Amino acid sequence: METSTILTADVLDILFEGRNKEYGAYDLRRTYKKRLTLSITVMLSVIFMLFIGFVFAGKKKQVDPVFLTKDIELASVEPREKPVEPPPPPMKPPAPPPVQVQTIRNTTLTIVPDDKVSEVDKPPVNADLENAKIGTMNNPDGVGDDGTVIAPPGDGNGNVVELPKKEKEDDDGIFVSVQIESEYPGGQAAWQRFLRKNLHYPQAAIDQGVQGFVVVQFVVDKDGNVSNVEAVSGPEELRAEAIRVIKKSGKWTPAVQNGRQVKSYKKQPLGFQLPEE
Repeated sequence: METSTILTADVLDILFEGRNKEYGAYDLRRTYKKRLTLSITVMLSVIFMLFIGFVFAGKKKQVDPVFLTKDIELASVEPREKPVEPPPPPMKPPAPPPVQVQTIRNTTLTIVPDDKVSEVDKPPVNADLENAKIGTMNNPDGVGDDGTVIAPPGDGNGNVVELPKKEKEDDDGIFVSVQIESEYPGGQAAWQRFLRKNLHYPQAAIDQGVQGFVVVQFVVDKDGNVSNVEAVSGPEELRAEAIRVIKKSGKWTPAVQNGRQVKSYKKQPLGFQLPEE
């Protein structure tokens, strides 16, 4: 290498002056910086992508579920099994008119002169008393008393017609519509405190973004006990939690109908709402 080109020549050219540059060592040393830079760049890229993946994979969605409540008016509930109406009773023949028996008014005996006795106040003769009964008035046109006992009115088949009896109230019946609905003890404020403490948003519903209202129907008996709890509407993912909370709510204040506590249906909506992001 000439002296004038030493200052401007590359170090590799100086080292490999007079040597075989085609062997390979010369090319490896010459491209070393380029390969090192490419390797570092690829390695940093892979590390950065793995870091981003771990960050997103480990991030847990934080939610603050909001439970909504509202009152709804109890709707009419169709009975599950329609009762079979019995056939109407046969028409009863009209009762025959009572038999009029010949009667003679009972006369109070008083002692008066014969010319002072009126025809009305005269006592009956013995012959008239044989076929008549003593009563409060004179009824000579009636049927003579022959000793026959007149039976009470019947239905024509030998059965005595009795006065209609008052039907016994069905204490086990469940009222659909009542004057005063059953409610949670303490009113709406106590009910909301109970829900905030006991109602939990299902994690599966949170992961799927499911929200909405679940209407739960149940029966509150005369003592306030809850039974027959079932969800009649709302997302399937939220129904089990709504049913669980109603069963855990304890005794309720019974419904009132005609001034007495009765067994009734109750519909209670439960709201599940995810916070807005």
